[in-house]
Formats: sequence, C-alpha cells, structure tokens
Amino acid sequence: MYDMNHHLFATHPPMGWNSWDCYGAAVREEEIRGNAEYMAKHLKDYGWDYIVVDIQWYEPGAISSQYRPFVPLEMDSYSRLMPAVNRFPSAADGKGFKPLADYVHSLGLKFGIHIMRGIPRQAVHAATPILGTSVTARDIAHPNSICPWNTDMYGVDASKEGAQAYYNSLFELYASWGVDFVKVDDIAASRLYQIHVPEIEMIRKAIDRCGRDMVLSLSPGPAPLEHAEELKANANMWRMTDDFWDLWPLLHGMFERCYKWAEHVAPGQWPDCDMLPLGHLGIRSVDGGGSDRWTRFTKDEQLTMMTLWSIFRSPLMFGGEMRDNDEWTLSLLTNRDVLHLHRNGSGAHQVSRETDKIVWKAQDDNGAVYAALFNAGDEEAIVSVSMEQLGLTPSPRGKELWTGEVITLTDGQLSAKLPPHGAALYRLEP
Repeated sequence: MYDMNHHLFATHPPMGWNSWDCYGAAVREEEIRGNAEYMAKHLKDYGWDYIVVDIQWYEPGAISSQYRPFVPLEMDSYSRLMPAVNRFPSAADGKGFKPLADYVHSLGLKFGIHIMRGIPRQAVHAATPILGTSVTARDIAHPNSICPWNTDMYGVDASKEGAQAYYNSLFELYASWGVDFVKVDDIAASRLYQIHVPEIEMIRKAIDRCGRDMVLSLSPGPAPLEHAEELKANANMWRMTDDFWDLWPLLHGMFERCYKWAEHVAPGQWPDCDMLPLGHLGIRSVDGGGSDRWTRFTKDEQLTMMTLWSIFRSPLMFGGEMRDNDEWTLSLLTNRDVLHLHRNGSGAHQVSRETDKIVWKAQDDNGAVYAALFNAGDEEAIVSVSMEQLGLTPSPRGKELWTGEVITLTDGQLSAKLPPHGAALYRLEP
C-alpha cells in the first residue's frame, strides 16, 4: 500500500550499487544489466537490491566523469530529460528507462536514477512547455541558480506558477518507468548557495503524489547540520560529505562526521557517508584523483570503512565494477553478522576517542551489544574499552565479526592490538 509518510519507507538503510565510481557520467546499458545480474546472483540474498544509474544518462556524448559543457541533451517535448538512446538502446521510441527498470525488477532488484536539481538549460532557452500547464520552462527557471560544476540545469523558482507542476511531471514520468530510488544532486549542499530547501520540498511533494514509493537521496554534501530537521522531514538519505574516494584522509575525516550526525539516524532517515570505493574503480571515471585502478585503500582501511559505515548505519552503495570483484571484496559485502548489525542496530554512538583511538557502541533488537574499536593512527596501537563503558557485566562472551574469533572476557576490558588504520568489530552477549 502506498503510504504518504516516507519515514515508513526505507526503514532499513538502503544497500546497492551505483555506477559513478567506475563509469563516471558514461555508463552504458550493458554495464547496468551486467552489474544487476551479478548482484542478483551474488549479493541479493544478503540484502543488496538497488541498482542506480548515476549522472548524465541523458548525455549522448559522455565519455568520463568530466562533463562536457553546454552540449545538447536528450529531452522530451515537455522539458524532461530522457535516456540517451545510443547508450541505452532499450530507451528507443520514447520508452525511457521502463525496459531497463523492468529487467532489473525481473531479477528481484530495485532500479534507481540520478538527476540534477532544476530544469534543463536547453529547455529554458527554447521555452519548451511544462506538462499540464500553460507555462514554459523559461517561466519557472531561476537562471542565476546554477550548479558550479555542471552546466546542464538552471534551478527552479518555487514561487513561480508551474514550478511544482514541472517536478510533478518529472516524478510521474519516473513512476511510469518503475523507478524506486532517486538521487538528486546539487541540492543538499552547494559551493555557491548551501542547501536548496524550496526545491527539496517540491520534490518531496512530487514523490508523495506520484503513486510510487521512491527512496529520496540528496547530494552532494556536506549537508548542513543546522538543516537536519528539513532533511529528515523530506528525504530518506542525505550526504554528510563531499564525494568520498579511496583516500585515507577522507576516511579519517568521516569519524567526526559520523559523531556529529549519529543522533539523527532513524528508520527512514539516513545520514549518508557516500559510496564504498571498493574493488575495480575508475574505468571511465577520473574523479577522485585516480584512473583505472583497484581501490587504493589497504585491507585494514577497507575493514575500517565497512565497520564504521555498518555500525553508524550509513546507506551502503558499492562503487566498483562488481563483475571484477575478488574473493576478498565479496567477503566484505557478504558478512552476515556485520550486515545484521547494519540492518538491525540502534543507538550507535562514539563511546570514547583519545586522539586516533576511537570506540563506537550500538545494540540490536536481541539485546546484543556491539563494540567497534578503531586505530585511526599511523602506528600499531592497543585500543581498549571497559565493560562498564559498554553497559555490560564484567565477563560477557563475544565474537569478532570479521575473523569469527570467539572471545571470553575475564578482566572487564575489551582490548585489541590493531594495525595502522585498522579496526575490530565485536558482538558481545550480556
């Protein structure tokens, strides 16, 4: 049943794959289908289910993560962008993403797209109509509200007649395609204008009336903490960070972001640590200071990222070309104990931080307590936490979830000798 309250939707943090980290703006239909097939075969049973086509699927000449300015985009007669048929052949004859979404759904998965806030500049310059109104794109555009890094769109002026109708027509189209997830960019934060609350509210209304549940994800970050209430009122997830890449300083900085946002994590409202830059990256994406490569994160850094994202309950969006995953990368995504915490955890918060020795705690619905120990420093270190700090009896039994090692604590202390940038994650039974 369709429900007007979007917080009853996305009750668990979304998990899926997004095309940006490996294909930039240039992903093609066969790559979407191939990654969907991989997910259905290897990851669906573990809860992974979203397949998201990232930016500029309407740009026929896109070749990397570097945007070509002011080029013609594929658009219908009502100012709405359409998939580039040379890259998405099943979109021919005005079918849009429906055939591709149908295929993804046939695998038991969900289908998502990325859009930019606003209305195409080419629609504004040509004064093309807005569906169901007598106004044109030119009448609702906010021509000095632009994205500093992409030339495709002008903002939409919420005070103009026809502005809401434009967003309504977009989401009616996406509902007809079978879209389950929409990532809206240049909206949660901007180097020029900060957050765009009026457009967020128009998008929320458009989704609520389109008749189809869709996860609303807002980018880029860092979303301003002082707007947490508007974000929670309108979106299901929002980026706490600018684009996150496989570079240790960015991962190190995420501890502080998670600490600040932890109190706002709740069903249907997920502060987002951004994508998991794991596996085979940069195939056609040169963003993040790299080209075709395997993740630059060490194995310890990969465990740290997965541990922090999981205890904090960030959405998990895998960024690599999944068909090239090795056993190690797949093991990070299929650890049932860790995924149980990610799905069912609650009350995650930082217990202690002494410089780069960091401890987080959460619990689950079965009464288990989870302790994540992190060594964010550059030298090996022992990280400890007392049972008192975790609210546990002095000698609980436990298990380290990445290695499977069973432990019994006798002295009321949980300690781990951790490598540089390393982590350990324990489930403790009271």
